Amino acid sequence: MNFNILTLGCKVNQYESQAMREELLHNGFTLSEDKERADVTVINTCTVTSVSDAKNRKLIHRVRRQNPDGIIVLTGCMPQAFPDDTESFEACDIVLGNRERGRLVPAIREFMQSRLQMIEIPAHMDRGAVFENLSVSSFGEHTRAFIKIEDGCNRFCSYCIIPYARGRVRSKPLEELKKELVTVAGSGYREVVLVGINLSAYGQGEDFDLADAVEAACATEGIERVRLGSLEPEQMDAPLIARLAAQKKFCPQFHLSLQSGCDKTLRAMNRHYDSAQYERIVADLRAAFPNAAMTTDVMVGFAGESEEDFQASLEFVKKIGFAKVHVFPYSVRKGTRAEKMPGHVSPAEKERRAKAMIEATEISRKEFLRTQTGLTEEVLFERLRHGYLEGYTKNYTPVHVFSTDASLCGRICKVKLAEAGEDCCVGRRGFLR
Repeated sequence: MNFNILTLGCKVNQYESQAMREELLHNGFTLSEDKERADVTVINTCTVTSVSDAKNRKLIHRVRRQNPDGIIVLTGCMPQAFPDDTESFEACDIVLGNRERGRLVPAIREFMQSRLQMIEIPAHMDRGAVFENLSVSSFGEHTRAFIKIEDGCNRFCSYCIIPYARGRVRSKPLEELKKELVTVAGSGYREVVLVGINLSAYGQGEDFDLADAVEAACATEGIERVRLGSLEPEQMDAPLIARLAAQKKFCPQFHLSLQSGCDKTLRAMNRHYDSAQYERIVADLRAAFPNAAMTTDVMVGFAGESEEDFQASLEFVKKIGFAKVHVFPYSVRKGTRAEKMPGHVSPAEKERRAKAMIEATEISRKEFLRTQTGLTEEVLFERLRHGYLEGYTKNYTPVHVFSTDASLCGRICKVKLAEAGEDCCVGRRGFLR
């Protein structure tokens, strides 16, 4: 039987999809040559917003139209967060919660015998849950490997459904991580990105922490770069920063989730820091990592956000000077505390605020790129586009070099960054070393 896997959402989902892909291949399934049609289609869902759920449902119906006799497996965060929403599952043959990915192959075989719909979504455990034993060996043609080391979140931000979809914090054992690092290094990957749902909480309740994971990755022969996924800022304390700074392979790019630069809004969101603390952490990171890149997420139009609150957030974002910002309007999420909060902002006003925030962050993005010009940096080339190579520096500045030499893909080369473009820096082929 052949199969396809369709993935929505974050890097953690992408990792889990790759693990399921390898499990299916190991058990005799083959990858479909047709990306739209297969005997088995696995849909790995995201549920971070109501828009995500709409995309999930649209994809389910499209897959069913294209594969009227095929087996559809639904998994991921949507069924786990909303197990009683059986209407969304009607077109699916097998529905597996986030604790049941290990049941994928047996469930498919059982369904082939019974042809009866299977829904298996056990609730997350409040205590005693263990980290799901998944591992991967490759990521197709990608030059970097994502490794999931943490799952779950205990924070319960007022707008977020993810703790219900992912359960409580649990971490990949350090020895298991070391084994997986050796595997991906043996597959030729030069860079690894450690990811998690609340990555900063790696090792919570254990005798290891995030710095241990980074040190293990940096110590792995064959791996030349180690990068972190999205981080909760207040957990980046001085001892952790010092240990990261001691690792020469560590990449100085920090995606510190901000959400708002207004303290009143941060309290309403149940975030666990204020703007002053966030600013201090950024200063500490910049002191420890010269030329570090700070990136973030910013939400506008949260319930109760006044114009004054928005302006405070806008000014704070300008003050920090991020290298890149993902700006998005608040979307009401069913099942969260924010759903019932007063003072919801109109869609038109959220759109206006998002536009203003994006305009400000585009200015800081261009200023950051300008500061990179004239530097000679190591660039890991990832792909050949139409007449140019595309890659990234250690601080994740995108770089284009005019060349058609595909042999440089997957290699790290020194490049002088000659000029700043709209969303990248441009190097010249003569600067390759």
